[in-house]
Amino acid sequence: MYLSPRHAEIIQMAKDHGRVLVDDLATHFNVTPQTIRKDLNDLCDQRLLSRIHGGALFPSGIENMEYEARRKIAADEKEAIGRAAARLIPDNASLFINIGTTTEAVSKALLDHEGLMVITNNINVANRMRIYPSIEVVIAGGVVRGSDGGVVGEAAVDFIRQFKVDYAVIGASAIDHDGALLDFDFREVKVAQAIIANARHVILVSDQTKFERTAPVRIGHLSQVNTFITDRCDIASVRKICQEAEVQLIETSLG
Repeated sequence: MYLSPRHAEIIQMAKDHGRVLVDDLATHFNVTPQTIRKDLNDLCDQRLLSRIHGGALFPSGIENMEYEARRKIAADEKEAIGRAAARLIPDNASLFINIGTTTEAVSKALLDHEGLMVITNNINVANRMRIYPSIEVVIAGGVVRGSDGGVVGEAAVDFIRQFKVDYAVIGASAIDHDGALLDFDFREVKVAQAIIANARHVILVSDQTKFERTAPVRIGHLSQVNTFITDRCDIASVRKICQEAEVQLIETSLG
């Protein structure tokens, strides 16, 4: 497949950063936004990128992205979401933190808290938080997924069910416009469902790119959470679900 030099560079930039934005590319290549939109549409037609509002994601399709690539997508937005979630969690609270790059951003923002008990199936979260003496870290047992350090499987589910905590911090690989929360690995979904069922207050953290993705396994529904923190929600049906189900919607880009 032949790619023009500009198209090849756009693909490489998307691969490096997880996503590309029209305005940034127009400035980088010194061309009009209309030209970049045509470039992105052409690359998406070839299934090399996946179109989102204002830009495109790498890779295309419904395949899950490599973990490091996902870390780079909306990294600043995830940090802001993490800080907003941390503000909701008081000192001396007990909480679950699930697998995901955005939930990891929450764990980073919680490091100045005192007296936390953190139960997690995310090795990256446990490794970050374990060195802080004011935080007690409890890690689930089970199969460790090599791609991202997530602990999944029935053993992890049984472990989670031993607890009833104040807060749960969960993510999702995709959020459907009908409010369905979706993921790729049914083993991870079972753990997420156990976490939701055993927390008094569930906080969903997800940047707006998740509205543009899809995944095959259903975790649950947006109406099952208490607070939804995102950078921006432009999906009218999602906003309506939050309003009708009394889900607190926090948009960090507006504050």
